[in-house]
Amino acid sequence: MTLIAILLGTLTAGIGSVWLAAALSFGVLARYTQHMLSLAAGALLATAFMHLLPEAFESLVSPQQLFAALLVGLVFFFLLDKAELWHHGHEHGAGHGHPHNDLHGHTHDHHHAEESKSGGWAVLAGDSVHCFGDGILIASAFMADMRLGIVASLAVLAHEVPHHMGDLVVLRQSSNNNRRTALIKVTLAGAVTALGGVLGYALVDQLYNFLPFFLVIAASSFVYVALADLIPQLQKRAAAGETAAQIAWLLAGIGLVTLISGLAHGS
Repeated sequence: MTLIAILLGTLTAGIGSVWLAAALSFGVLARYTQHMLSLAAGALLATAFMHLLPEAFESLVSPQQLFAALLVGLVFFFLLDKAELWHHGHEHGAGHGHPHNDLHGHTHDHHHAEESKSGGWAVLAGDSVHCFGDGILIASAFMADMRLGIVASLAVLAHEVPHHMGDLVVLRQSSNNNRRTALIKVTLAGAVTALGGVLGYALVDQLYNFLPFFLVIAASSFVYVALADLIPQLQKRAAAGETAAQIAWLLAGIGLVTLISGLAHGS
């Protein structure tokens, strides 16, 4: 039963986020991108601080060890980001620097038309690795608690949407402006989330005592993405109405996670 839930959760998060990203990138919903970022940031922070971390701290592992794991996780994701940005900058040469907008250093709005096909495959490879990791994190959450797994799956779906939007732009350009080819490639990368889920199920089952640490690392990735990638994009000077909308969507993200958690807990 848990394995089936993990498969459903990972496929929903992995493929669902790609299709939602395509709707936002290519469809009439493109103008709501900023609201999606706010919603994702709120959902990620709520999942980390109200669900993943409390679940981990209910274990017999000492708080010092768990806080150390949280710190290591945050530093690791920071270094991973730095490595991706450095690679990305060298890949495109001097004068093609990309602002830092998501976990892989891709921008969501501005990509150079001269991006090469190899650049597209590099994006796809990085995306696949990241989705594999997401699958392991979702499996860890399901192994701890079914309700937590559902919340984690939805949180991954939310934070992957803006990331996949950037990937779709790059791959569309490297596929001679073919939307369908780009969508198929990114969907396949998203499906890798399920492979990570299956491996995570086998791994967590054997290393059950380490589950609190998996949960803390998952929380650190959510906190890092929210604070380093999503929120900085919302900190640009904006009109009062736009700022109010950002705060409302951020709170909506927090409320949505709380609501879904409550419904899942009650069922």
